[in-house]
Amino acid sequence: MRKIKSLQQRLALYLILPVALFLAGIGTAGYYYIKGNLFQEWQEAAILRLERAAHHLDMRLSEPKEWMQDFGKIRGPGAEAHQQWVLRQLREHPGVSQVNLAWQAGDGKGKAGPAPALQVARVGLPAFFYPAGQKVVGLRSQLQDAAGRPLGQLEVVLKFDYLMQDVLTTGWMQSFMACLVSKEGMYLAHTNPLMQAHCLGETQDPLELATLEAMKRKPFGTIIGPNEVIGFYRLSEAPWAIMLHAQSRQILAPIWQFRGYYLVAGLFCLVAILGLIRLGVGPLVFAIQKMALKAVQVARGDYGEPLSVTSADEIGRLTASFNDMMAGLKERDFIRNTFGRYMDEELAREILSRPEGVRLGGEKREVVILFSDLRNFTPLAETLSPEAVIHLVNRHFSGMIQVIQSHRGIIVDFLGDAILAFFDPLDGPMEPVVDRALSCALDMQQALKELNVAAEGDFCPLLEMGIGLHAGEVVVGNIGSESRAKYGIMGSAVNLAHRIQGQAQGGEVVISEAVREHAPPGLQISREFHTHLKGIQEPVTLYAVQSLTS
Repeated sequence: MRKIKSLQQRLALYLILPVALFLAGIGTAGYYYIKGNLFQEWQEAAILRLERAAHHLDMRLSEPKEWMQDFGKIRGPGAEAHQQWVLRQLREHPGVSQVNLAWQAGDGKGKAGPAPALQVARVGLPAFFYPAGQKVVGLRSQLQDAAGRPLGQLEVVLKFDYLMQDVLTTGWMQSFMACLVSKEGMYLAHTNPLMQAHCLGETQDPLELATLEAMKRKPFGTIIGPNEVIGFYRLSEAPWAIMLHAQSRQILAPIWQFRGYYLVAGLFCLVAILGLIRLGVGPLVFAIQKMALKAVQVARGDYGEPLSVTSADEIGRLTASFNDMMAGLKERDFIRNTFGRYMDEELAREILSRPEGVRLGGEKREVVILFSDLRNFTPLAETLSPEAVIHLVNRHFSGMIQVIQSHRGIIVDFLGDAILAFFDPLDGPMEPVVDRALSCALDMQQALKELNVAAEGDFCPLLEMGIGLHAGEVVVGNIGSESRAKYGIMGSAVNLAHRIQGQAQGGEVVISEAVREHAPPGLQISREFHTHLKGIQEPVTLYAVQSLTS
């Protein structure tokens, strides 16, 4: 199954699919509703038309039947002449193709009597007969005397074309055939010249069989099949029924036509929705795609120019927030690349706010330099595995880094197990910076004691650290190249701080005279001593700090 990766495709699917299902549901429900109405309308109209056609057929049949009844009502003198006149009227009646009058010879007993024409007292109900191969129907009535004895018979033959005249000329809506059938189902006449069947249901069509069964039980009705509908209505004057056949597709022609219009309208609606999605969501998707591509560039470290904010809506605010995030990441990376990971971020931002903070090079100013180193660590490391040495050093550095950062110290580098850091007054007075540096050095010694206590349970060796502090003029700034720079210090004061640290015993903080001059009044000195340092001809005075009280 294909995955949908585009937001525009996803929105199109989530909008188009419900709309398409809704339109399909409405169309299906409407189709069946209108289909039912069309069939009901056809049934009602078909019954009315069949009733009218049956009435016309009954009228045309009743006229010759009345003449035949009148033939039997003639009495008295001149009866024969009157009977001949009635026969002449029947022969001249439209639709009558033949009139036959046949008398029986004698009275059946061998006695002579009056002429049979003078003995006719009544005419029996006509019986229908259907001459083979002809489009006619015959009416045959028995002529009887007053005692009910047969005297002869009168036959009148009618053309079906005459009887079906109104059926042939009347519009039958969506019907493709009208026909006349006997009660036995025999086709007597029909409007379809291609009709070859002789009896209703002879093809075993379920719809025709159901219609034949319904005609025996009901005077009228309609039968609906899968592809065809049949309506029927029984006549009063003959054992016949007039039928209408219609194809379902003819009845449903309006809805089929409407369905085409509905499909076109639905497709137009879906295309319009797609167009609106493209117009409305396209800019949104394009903006998100730009941010996605920009995020990939940022992940590679290529920040480039910020994205343009082209709107004030949620996308515009999202783009602005993305630019702010990118600026923050750029600043963070710059801080890490320039100042490393071991400087307080607030202090780093303060340095960056200064002109020299963002350019290569630096300036000379007085700072306090801190140098710390573990005592007797090299021979200790030779007795430990490399993994244990790394674990020991990392744990030591983790504790010291936290202390230095908390006092706003700037860590320049790690030299084996030694740490070089400095405290920058940033054009401010030296006294607060010296106070922070002294507090930091004493806290570092205390932190190492706590680490040693915590390490006793891990069977780790105890560590001792010497710290040296010196205040002097150095070059402070970004050292390196455009691609890689580090914020640090350079100068002879750094080397002097390293040599002062070498004079500190394990657990001591040793400071120079320059630091002592700026130290707060609460500084407690444990010892004062004079020593020669490498690179300096005159002996220097150093002080071992005991504590710092406020």
